[in-house]
Amino acid sequence: MSSIRENGVGEELDGRNDDDDDLKAPLLRPASGGAVTTDKKVRTAKFKIGDIKCTACTASIESMLKELAGVQTVAISVLDGHAAVTYVPELTTVEKIKETIEDAGFPVEHLSEQDIAVCRLKIKGMMCTSCSESIERALLLVDGVKKAVVGLALEEAKVHFDPNVVDIAGIIESIEGSGFGAVLVSSGADVNKVHLKLEGVDSLEDCKRIRSLLDSAQGVNHVEMDMDEQKVTINYDSAITGPRSLIQLIEEASPGPNIYLATLFVPPRQRESDQLQETRMYRNQFLWSCIFSVPVFLFSMALPMLHPYGNWLSYKLYHNLTVGMLLRWILCTPVQFIVGRRFYVGAYHALRRKSANMDVLVALGTNTAYFYSVYVIIKATLAENFEGQDFFETSAMLISFILLGKYLEIVAKGKTSDALAKLTELAPETACLLTLDAGGKVVSEEEISTQLIQRNDIIKIVPGAKVAVDGVVVDGQSHVNESMITGEARPVAKRPGDKVIGGTMNENGCIYVKATHVGSEAALSQIVQLVEAAQLARAPVQLLADRISRYFVPTVVVVAFITWLVWFTAGEVGLYPRNWIPKAMDKFELALQFGISVLVIACPCALGLATPTAVMVATGKGASQGVLIKGGDALEKAHTVKTVVFDKTGTLTVGKPQVVSAVLFSSFSMEEFCDLATAAEANSEHPIAKAVVDHAKRFRHKIGSSPDHIPDVKDFQVHTGAGVTGKVGERVVLVGNRRLMRTSEITLVPEVEKYIFENEELARTCVLVAIDGKMAGAFAVTDPVKPEAQRVVSFLRSMGITSIMVTGDNRATAAAIARDVGIDYFFAETSPVGKADKIKDLQGKGVIVAMVGDGINDSPALVAADVGMAIGAGTNVAIEAADIVLIKSNLEDVVTAIDLSRQTIARIRMNYVWALGYNVLGMPIAAGILYPFTGIRLPPWLAGACMAASSLSVVCSSLLLQSYKKPLHGREG
Repeated sequence: MSSIRENGVGEELDGRNDDDDDLKAPLLRPASGGAVTTDKKVRTAKFKIGDIKCTACTASIESMLKELAGVQTVAISVLDGHAAVTYVPELTTVEKIKETIEDAGFPVEHLSEQDIAVCRLKIKGMMCTSCSESIERALLLVDGVKKAVVGLALEEAKVHFDPNVVDIAGIIESIEGSGFGAVLVSSGADVNKVHLKLEGVDSLEDCKRIRSLLDSAQGVNHVEMDMDEQKVTINYDSAITGPRSLIQLIEEASPGPNIYLATLFVPPRQRESDQLQETRMYRNQFLWSCIFSVPVFLFSMALPMLHPYGNWLSYKLYHNLTVGMLLRWILCTPVQFIVGRRFYVGAYHALRRKSANMDVLVALGTNTAYFYSVYVIIKATLAENFEGQDFFETSAMLISFILLGKYLEIVAKGKTSDALAKLTELAPETACLLTLDAGGKVVSEEEISTQLIQRNDIIKIVPGAKVAVDGVVVDGQSHVNESMITGEARPVAKRPGDKVIGGTMNENGCIYVKATHVGSEAALSQIVQLVEAAQLARAPVQLLADRISRYFVPTVVVVAFITWLVWFTAGEVGLYPRNWIPKAMDKFELALQFGISVLVIACPCALGLATPTAVMVATGKGASQGVLIKGGDALEKAHTVKTVVFDKTGTLTVGKPQVVSAVLFSSFSMEEFCDLATAAEANSEHPIAKAVVDHAKRFRHKIGSSPDHIPDVKDFQVHTGAGVTGKVGERVVLVGNRRLMRTSEITLVPEVEKYIFENEELARTCVLVAIDGKMAGAFAVTDPVKPEAQRVVSFLRSMGITSIMVTGDNRATAAAIARDVGIDYFFAETSPVGKADKIKDLQGKGVIVAMVGDGINDSPALVAADVGMAIGAGTNVAIEAADIVLIKSNLEDVVTAIDLSRQTIARIRMNYVWALGYNVLGMPIAAGILYPFTGIRLPPWLAGACMAASSLSVVCSSLLLQSYKKPLHGREG
């Protein structure tokens, strides 16, 4: 949210254009978790303020609030009256802020008084969607937890909670109480964090001294100390302090002879270490299982067929107990109870939660086989004439195949986040920090870790090196390859004043970069955060899988029991001939094998992975292509889009208007005319207003004169979608479009009308200037159409998608732009709220609508649309309101976003075919439907292999999205 001013000259506001503010604005804004964000020292409260008519209202409220002790920042939206106030609770309160706004003469409502914190947790032990649902239910039962989302594929949970009611330890405890492990990945306080290793801290006094010093330091939000490891973790505000300042603060606190030293400590990446640990665990369990199950397989299936080498296995030890039976029992037992312990634990916790998951099916199937085999051994030992077949190989091999499948699945799932891992590795490890003197000359150069870079540092980037930080070029020229962030293959020219993104590659020149965004504010960091959030979000299409999984396991158990009962009963009453029963088996054992096979093959694991793995790969791939998709919901909706609504300025056009001509319709000199227009437009933030001001400056420079200062404007007023008015000295100045002139009763003579008509036919916007009630002159402003716009509109048409343009500009200019790009339908002279209304009208006709925009004025429309797409170079408010962010501001990525969505949904549907195919086709075969006709049956261990293969097939199917290519680029060549 930002303080918004509108003037609507020709078109609605497209955002702030002040250079300094533009440099401070981050590329992306992280999504907030609630109405009030809290940390140890600062809070942000949100309000709804009524009766706001223009920027003068917001300015008066801001000035009064900033005079209030403890208020740090104020941001007010003139569009909807929402305000965000950052304050220090120790110095002021929400009630004082509210009273101050009311004293300014405006009604106000506090949106929320509840603090909402957010944490992300790594969950261990999840097997299928029933596990994730169980954890969600357990979390939502905890007092203070407002929202919980658990991602199966990512194996993480995102929890929104009230820190005044419950803490993170309580949340972890509730997860562990459900039978799963939980480790904190990050919390809301981790915005900017540095880990330091301490030396010279030998006593409790030293520890207290450093902690007290850090707690009282300006900009420090939270301090955690580990005396055993001699480490300190500090959360800080990057606008106030930084890691080098904190290190210096600690070292300067050294008491006399005892010297404190602080160095940067980089903890291992939690996700990578957890994945590596999990991969090793499954690999080791599988290998241990193989050590025992391979001999079991040899003793039960291979050697008995190799006469005379397997004859010794039939040697009877006592009654009908053979050597083979005893060896199989001894070897199978460690697999069943030691290696397979995890299935018992998982099944216990699942049944305690009154649910059922894969662990229940595996435990039930293997225990049935194992304990029936034990029964066979006991009977063979006690009875002289008893003959029975044990199933120890079924139990052992089943566990081995399931563990192999889980190991391969974990390895494959790790590759689904490869794109995200590559993004996190883009940032270089070191940077060259420059120290400048008062004259701006380089005094020294120092190589430092990129984690020690602070805001406003000057960093030297040599040819062939990665840009170390987000910032602005202050010296030098070069070309930077930004393909790793934006997907744009062509290097981008960089000169002083241009922005650069951390992690991109400097190609051929040496540049000096001033750091403007560090830590979590950096574009790379925010991209990673957005992608991680998207991967955790649950797509609506997954609800089907969740519903199926909820009832699937109990149904499978019932079906397995019925399968056993039908085969056993049929055998007892003689419905099938005796020769159907394999040698060394009886009717009960044959029926039991069919039942166990049904139990095992029908596991719903693959069903739970079908959607999240595809979403993970697609969002990661999209990020590497310059398309940020904020969640599974947006990814799913985009594939149904039938109409794309484009904003004009900054979306279809370049967004940098320029004055191409200026004419006088009065006796004023061009100098005086430009000065009066500049004075009125200087207070406006509209891009067209900036173009007028820039033209006036260039004109003054061309004639060799420059005014000392821009005159002050009194009674300045913004007329939304029309223009601005104000009093410059004794003269009343109006700058705007035809609508403003008509409402102000300014006569437009035929000469003016002709000038307007001629320029509008050329797709130019006319900015009219009236002085003291009479037309004084006009500026013709052009904003070139983006070169790719026509091709994008044409390609969308080939995809069956209609393109529509909405703009606040006049009808003639809008028609000319629409004609240039090939758009048949457009709406002109539309206000910001009107844009949203147009979208709602389209939705009312049953059309799925995507909105593409870049300005603050597009935010209502972006929110109203089914899918909002924000141009990455646009304003923060637009980016926050959007579902999809096109980082590099290229319209081709509109096509990419929709096409990627279609490919992903198609892949998810294919995943469901793989997941349900094994069950739908495999269950009848496992139940023996083919056995009477072909003699084909599915042994339990083979059913286990099929079950493992189903999960692996789904993950590998999702991984095929890694090969996705942009459709427009592919078409070009």
